[in-house]
This record gives sequence, structure tokens and C-alpha cells, in this order.
Amino acid sequence: MAHTAALVEVLKRELKARGITYASLAPLLQLSEASVKRMFSRRDFTLKRLDEICRHAQIEFSELARAVVRDETLISHLTPEQEKEIVADRKLFLVAVCSLNHVTFDQIVETYDITSAECVQLLSRLDRLKFIELLPGNRIKLLISRTFAWLPDGPIQRFFNNQAHNEFFRSRFNRPDEFMLVVNGMLSKNSSADVVNRLKRITREFSDLHNDDSRLPLAERSAMTLLVAVRHWQLAAFAELRRGPRLPHPLKVSPERSTPRKGLRRFVRLALRARLRAERPAYAPGGATYYPGGSG
Repeated sequence: MAHTAALVEVLKRELKARGITYASLAPLLQLSEASVKRMFSRRDFTLKRLDEICRHAQIEFSELARAVVRDETLISHLTPEQEKEIVADRKLFLVAVCSLNHVTFDQIVETYDITSAECVQLLSRLDRLKFIELLPGNRIKLLISRTFAWLPDGPIQRFFNNQAHNEFFRSRFNRPDEFMLVVNGMLSKNSSADVVNRLKRITREFSDLHNDDSRLPLAERSAMTLLVAVRHWQLAAFAELRRGPRLPHPLKVSPERSTPRKGLRRFVRLALRARLRAERPAYAPGGATYYPGGSG
């Protein structure tokens, strides 16, 4: 199943590189565009159909197989130790994100307060971490897959949760290329799973666009971060009004542990702050949550 998914992803990539859309492919296969989309989203191919698509797109099946093998040698995650080393050094972290965003050596040195010697040292550390390969002429070759993401609840994602969360949401999201919407609802297990799968597809599309645009000059690209999150959750203020047994309120103080009024106010304030931190949405791991963006 994993090999089938990888093969379909490579096929989609090759079709896109050749400018072949589902709409243009549909009549060649004597199918509707909706049927072609459904076939690719479900990864539901017979060998005959796959051969037919390859023939129309002039793609050798052996090319697809080699691309799948090549992709499988690339990493989709770092280890916790590797992430910890990267996030502990601000400049190393910056150069790692620049590399993810296909920013060249000269562009890094020109844009940031990093000398050429420093940049070589930082790239050499990333090379030792097997994150990149530093080629002659200080060229950077990424050793990560197109679906690379930071570890869920790993050192880098925790860094964003703890330090970058407020920065990200300190915006009205009202520019033409910005968007934020909060939607509440009640869904069944099947519907919840469907929403999660659709969101995963969006992050893959974001990653594909990121990789496609890497061919453009740096001046035509800007740092953009996509945050995708969905969870079973109800506002605490509403949950406290539910009938039936409830868990003890985290802010209540038992009589035997009562404190003076001033101390109690401070205790409540600290407890509330901790509770709000716990309620923050987790970052989707995410390529550029594909989260690894934001170097420009």
C-alpha cells in the first residue's frame, strides 16, 4: 500500500511537470474529470489504467519506479536529537529553514547577518546531520523528501508552540494572500476522519507549490506559513455548564490549602496562564506543516 501511494505521488508530480491536468487527461481515458480526480485521490489504479496514463503522458514506467526508489532514500523526519541540535542554535536553525526554502549560499549571506565563513560552518553541521549535502562551490543539496515535516511534538514544533505562537497570530489575516477562519461543528467519527484526510491533502498541495516555486528567483517568493489544526475540543466555559459529573476545576483550591487573598489571586492567575498554554492548538507538522517555512 505504501509503495502504491508513493508511485501515485510520483505519477502526479510527473504529470504536473508536463503540464497535464486531470481535465486534459480525462477524455484520453474516456472518463469524466471527476472520475479521474477520484481515481488519483483514492489511488485506485489497475495496471492497465496506469499503463494507459503513462502512454498518454509519454512516461516510461521504469522512470516512475526509479523516482520512487530515489524518494525512498530521502528522509521525511529528523530524529529528536537532530532537531534538538538545530533548534538550540538560532543561526543553525535559520540556515536549515533557508535550505528548506531553496535559498542559496550567496542569498543567505547577503540577506542575513551571517558571514561566509559562518555559513560554511553552519552548512557543514547540517551536512553532518544528513539534512543536506554541501557540494563544491557551496551549493546546497537537500537530503529530505518532498513530504518532510518536523516531528509531531518534537523539539522544533515545541519551539513554535512556546515562542512563535503569539507572533503568528499577531495579525488580522486581512491581506489578499492571508486567510484565517474558525469553524465549530459536531461530526461523526467518519466525518472527522474525512476532514483530517482532506487537510492532509491541503498540506501536500502546499508542499508541492513550495517545491514548484523554488525555481523562481528569490525576489518573487516570500516566506509563508500554513498552520493546519483540527481537534475534538469544547470551550472550557461551555464544558463547565454541562450536566452530570464533572472533573474538578483546575483553579479551585481546597480549604486545607487555602492561602491569603493576595496569594490566591496570584495562584489563580498562574494557573489560568498554564491552562491557556495547554489549550493552544498544536502545529501541524508541516515543507515547507508542512511547517518549515518563514525564512524570508
